[in-house]
Amino acid sequence: MLSRVAERLYWSARYLERVENTARLVSVYDDLLFDLPKDIEVSWFNLIEILSNEDAFEQRYKVKDERNVVKFLLADDTNSSSILSSLKMVRENIRTTRDVVPKETWELINELDLYAQQNIKQGINRSERHLFLNTIIEGCQKIIGLFAGTKSRDAGWHFLIMGRYLERADMGTRILDAAVALMLQSKPETRIQLGQVTWSKVLKSQSAYLDYRRTVRSSINGAKAATFLMNDPCFPRTLAYCLGQITESAAQLPRADSIRAKVDKILEFNYPLVSSEDLNDNFHNHINELQIAIIEIHHQITENWFHFRQGDAA
Repeated sequence: MLSRVAERLYWSARYLERVENTARLVSVYDDLLFDLPKDIEVSWFNLIEILSNEDAFEQRYKVKDERNVVKFLLADDTNSSSILSSLKMVRENIRTTRDVVPKETWELINELDLYAQQNIKQGINRSERHLFLNTIIEGCQKIIGLFAGTKSRDAGWHFLIMGRYLERADMGTRILDAAVALMLQSKPETRIQLGQVTWSKVLKSQSAYLDYRRTVRSSINGAKAATFLMNDPCFPRTLAYCLGQITESAAQLPRADSIRAKVDKILEFNYPLVSSEDLNDNFHNHINELQIAIIEIHHQITENWFHFRQGDAA
């Protein structure tokens, strides 16, 4: 497979996953603010901080309110990670790889892109936001399901898998970090009540609520929820599962040893969480290190297969 085709497939999967994750994040955050007691103040700007987009946002908007944050994340064409911008990138990458993806992929991404453009005001306005976001999520899952059911398990498939799960791992760690930051910033007298609502919403943002209850068989608390979302080997949105999928797909391609080494390095350092008190600044630093390690995996994928030169080390 040509490196430019492999790279476009990889980025198609990353951007498609980014669209779904952004829709999930905004939807669940909306629910979180609705369910919190009125005396607990939580800013919409936290979403911008989760995605490390503070500078880009502040260049465009002076007011850090709900409407501006949602508009930036869903519709802003100056934000390369907004839903509309990401869909545009998925569409372009699929357009240039149409001969190696299922025929229906082009039709589905066009339908989803057109829906998003025509109905973006629904997403920005609170009253119809959930309908818009749920339709976006379902559209992404329809394309992923098409790949799962009809895409040959060739090299192209493995680049799709690595792109999807690397993006998912990155967003998963960001959501964990945001939840911890929210708890650390809260007043001690509201922390227990805030924690119960927050960690329930974090699990729901990953569609993990029921699987957590079945697997952990315990009431929800921060330490157990974070441990599940990092370490559970079976649920498809945990860090451990995502890294496992990256390793398995990389193993089907040449020059995979460096990817396995970077993944193993992450898995070797298991941060122990006994109680919610362990979700502190040290855990925040651990999450930051995980995010850096995930970026390093991306760079290694790029070096191994997209910018590889004959004669480089295997």
